[in-house]
Amino acid sequence: MPEDRMIRRMVKLTFPQELIKEPVTFRMAKKYDIIPNIRRAKVTETVGEMVLELEGKEENVSEGIEYLTGLGVQVEPVEGDIIE
Repeated sequence: MPEDRMIRRMVKLTFPQELIKEPVTFRMAKKYDIIPNIRRAKVTETVGEMVLELEGKEENVSEGIEYLTGLGVQVEPVEGDIIE
């Protein structure tokens, strides 16, 4: 099954001000069984930006990204996927 493939996807997250103090990446990781690896982060009272490497099953990573965008987080790819 292609959805059982393990992938790593690098994404840049930009958080709206009202979500900066919320544990949205933790909830996404726990809910969709994804391992997040923070590569870079800039968080202030008004700006929240993070570059994350997300590792997990392809289907779970896609659903996790949809979850974040549904909350209002802007998600942009940083580079191509790395398939193991």
